[in-house]
Amino acid sequence: MSRIGKRPISIPTKVTVTLDGQKVAVKGPKGELSRVIPAEILMGIEGETLLVTRRDESRVARQLHGLCRTLVANMVEGVSEGFQRRLEIIGTGYRAQVQGRNLILNVGYSKPVEMPPPEGITMAVEGNTNVIVSGIDKELVGNTAARIRAVRPPEVYKGKGIRYSGEVVRRKAGKTGKTGKK
Repeated sequence: MSRIGKRPISIPTKVTVTLDGQKVAVKGPKGELSRVIPAEILMGIEGETLLVTRRDESRVARQLHGLCRTLVANMVEGVSEGFQRRLEIIGTGYRAQVQGRNLILNVGYSKPVEMPPPEGITMAVEGNTNVIVSGIDKELVGNTAARIRAVRPPEVYKGKGIRYSGEVVRRKAGKTGKTGKK
């Protein structure tokens, strides 16, 4: 049995979960999310907990068990608390700003890079160099942060670029010059 899949999901008091066949809808103070669960997975509500079980012991059902439990748990957490991803911009003259809803990045290209956020995502900038991506859908928050990082990934010689907060970039030694050998 999947260790992750057999753990029950506790439903907070302000969150309501509705099951309609294979469709799971979660509604909370931050918003509403829904997802269609594969037919190999069964869901049931017992009191204040949500249980995820598999229909049979097939290979596909075993593969999807933990995944579906995690996806639904992330939906419950997202509508109650939300998710946030922080990025740092490192480099001389590199900066970010929010103009309307769009994020404007000045990261060494000839023109600024303008990034409109997807629906349900908000972007904020702290101190010109810290970008905060937040929303209720964990997958969408992570994908948006990855798209921002891909504009100028951190390079290995000087460490300049956009990186996740807390990300460690392995540095390479540059050229050492002449070795003295002829």
